[in-house]
Order: sequence, then structure tokens, then C-alpha cells
Amino acid sequence: MSDDAPGAAKSDRVTDFEQAEASEPFRRLKRTHRSFVFPLGVAFLVWYFAYVLLADYAHDFMATPVIGNINVGLLLGLGQFVTTFAITTWYVAFANRKLDPLADEIRKDLASTGHASRSAR
Repeated sequence: MSDDAPGAAKSDRVTDFEQAEASEPFRRLKRTHRSFVFPLGVAFLVWYFAYVLLADYAHDFMATPVIGNINVGLLLGLGQFVTTFAITTWYVAFANRKLDPLADEIRKDLASTGHASRSAR
């Protein structure tokens, strides 16, 4: 009886992840991801904290009626949800267009002999 987990793939190759991480395609993937996520994350946090601070310290402004019982605070609060969904949609489109092709390139490289070495079993 084998000690291997059921359905475990038999492979005599071990991936050198440090070498893969040091590769140019992986660095490009990280750079591309970070150049999108960090600025957008900072922008969203500024928008979020501005909303929270306005809600806490600018009661008169937030209570300003726009249409009937709908005031500025309500519109800005709903804008938080809209922004969240817009960012998610934008990120998915960005990932599909820019990140996935880079990740596929890395995956193909790892599957080839480029970053794999024979195990010493």
C-alpha cells in the first residue's frame, strides 16, 4: 500500500521557486500588479477616510438635502459601494488583459526545463 495521497501526481521534478521569483517575467508581473493595485488602493483609502471624516465632522454639509429626503451623506455613502464595484470590475479587466498573459508565460516557463531541477530521490 502506498503512502501517497489518492490522486497525487507522480513527478520527479522539483520547482526552484527562488530562481522563478528572480526571473524577469516574474519581476514584470509583480511590477505590473503593484503599479495598478497600490495607487488605486491609496486613492480608495483617501476617498473612504474623507467620507468617514466628513460624516464625523461636517454634519451640516452631509445633511444638505439634494432631492427630497436624499442628502449629500447618503449619496456619498452609496458612492462608496459604487466605487467598490467599479474598482473590482476595473481590476478584473486589468488582470485579464495584463496579468494573466504574464502569469501564463511564467507557468509555461516553470513547466518547461527552465526552472525545474531533478529531485534527489
